[in-house]
Amino acid sequence: MSGGRNRRAFFIMDNTQVAAALEAVGNLLDLVGENSFKVRAYQTAARTIEGLDRNVALLIREGKLQEVQGVGEGLARKIEELVATGRMIYLEDLKKKVPIGLLDVMRIPFCGPKKTRVLWQELGIVDLEGLKRACAEGKVAALKGFGDKSQAKLVDGMNFVASHAGRFRLDQVIPVARILLDYVAHHHDVARASYAGSMRRWKDTVGDADILASSSDPEHVIDHFSKANGVRTVLGMGPTKCSVQLDSGLQVDLRVVKDDEYAAALLYFTGSKEHNVLLRARAQKMGLSINEYGVLKGDDRIKVASEEEIYKLLGLSYVPPEMREARGEIEAAEQGQLPQLVERKDLVGVFHVHSTWTDGTAAIADMAEKTRSQGFKYMGLSDHSKAAAYAGGMNEERLSQQLKEVDSLNSRWTDFRILKGLECDILPDGNLDMTPESLAQLDFVIGSVHSRFDMSEQEMTDRVCKSLNNKYLHVLGHPTGRLLLHRDGYKIDLERVLQEARRCGKSIELNANPNRLDLDSVHVKRARDLGIPISVGPDAHSTQGLEDIEYGVATARRGWLTAKDVLNTRTADDALAVLRG
Repeated sequence: MSGGRNRRAFFIMDNTQVAAALEAVGNLLDLVGENSFKVRAYQTAARTIEGLDRNVALLIREGKLQEVQGVGEGLARKIEELVATGRMIYLEDLKKKVPIGLLDVMRIPFCGPKKTRVLWQELGIVDLEGLKRACAEGKVAALKGFGDKSQAKLVDGMNFVASHAGRFRLDQVIPVARILLDYVAHHHDVARASYAGSMRRWKDTVGDADILASSSDPEHVIDHFSKANGVRTVLGMGPTKCSVQLDSGLQVDLRVVKDDEYAAALLYFTGSKEHNVLLRARAQKMGLSINEYGVLKGDDRIKVASEEEIYKLLGLSYVPPEMREARGEIEAAEQGQLPQLVERKDLVGVFHVHSTWTDGTAAIADMAEKTRSQGFKYMGLSDHSKAAAYAGGMNEERLSQQLKEVDSLNSRWTDFRILKGLECDILPDGNLDMTPESLAQLDFVIGSVHSRFDMSEQEMTDRVCKSLNNKYLHVLGHPTGRLLLHRDGYKIDLERVLQEARRCGKSIELNANPNRLDLDSVHVKRARDLGIPISVGPDAHSTQGLEDIEYGVATARRGWLTAKDVLNTRTADDALAVLRG
């Protein structure tokens, strides 16, 4: 096995990457003016593939890819080519039909294929530099369908893209990193292996992925790693370190140390830098020194087999990786006051689940069965209200019809329950987008902002705070509206919102969708300190989306949440009692 490929880790490309390639095809077809039917076919296939329960590569192996709705013979061949080779010739040919710089233009928030095509055809813009010049000269504002506000949004969008260049969301990294970690860990010369870096701390986005391994034969392990499936380029390789770039553009660094160095190296390379600085300062006061190779007292190395032993040497309780951000964890560890962080197994149910009644890809029954199969006791169904027309939002009549279906489905189980809910739009004036009579029929209501993101901070804060005073709103959904690496949240005074939520006895959502992770961990901790119950919800639009709950749990742990701080660690009746005050 040494020096060869571990066939056990046979795929690095996951459904998210396949979906991204299909979405790219759809966008490029739209950019070059292809018919809308063809564009939608690729976009729909992308959403379907991303929402699958099983890895698309396994479906290919079993000859079942064409059983996926919307995947015909031609599309199946392209997907099979992509998974087998890491390339899709059709996508590469499409990219040759447009100036390469337009791909960067399309990444700007609010600048999709249609707007990009207008900029290209009307102003001859072929890259970001050309767009910057055109905006500076006011040419974009003069275009029909654009104007000053659109031009300003494009400028802000270009700044946003520049500030987030080279970053990846967790869902773009974790699935691939798991395969690579498994690939490394099963090499016969590897004793121990783990993630490291910001990925091990579950930061919202990461710049690269770090893996640490221990071995008595590091060069063989390094060689083995460099030959993993999905590696596009070996960026650098030495006797104990190898950096590679995957087909997705993600850089993955592997470090290999001796096993007696592993504990110190794992602590060091996990970070954060600020946390490590505090540890080193504490060690110095105790006559010790810590580096990536070990713990020393003078010239003598102290034997440590684990991170736990290092913290114990420093007179500290073990600090979980998610908490290592220099936010008071050292002081709490010294006093033995670190919280017992929430775990996935603590969750009893989930709120915030969508179905085909609005913009979900699976029927209520399928979402419920998947939720139940994950060990949950209840599922909070919350499709969109009528203001979300883009998502097929329901009016009062359709909501009433949906509730009858829920009643029928609930007769199936004695150990599981669908809770009747709604994700109701918070309108610009702060009112909710449904009649009180309709909302009164529900078990719970999530109130979310989906429009008028351009309001001032004062206006948006007033809007949200007014909604919190509505007796029918129980949970404030994704409170900042951010989409990671796509757009910043709207301007809002979160401290004022959290104080109002506490005063009104409302819960706050930690939206576990890895595109959002909203609230972020800093404000999750603040909400916890204020005693506000946090609902960790997947915002699932597919059965696969229910798996996103792990990202929410990780962010909850980064925010120091215990089981009692999380709304859905309670039984359905107890959770609803909290929501209803």
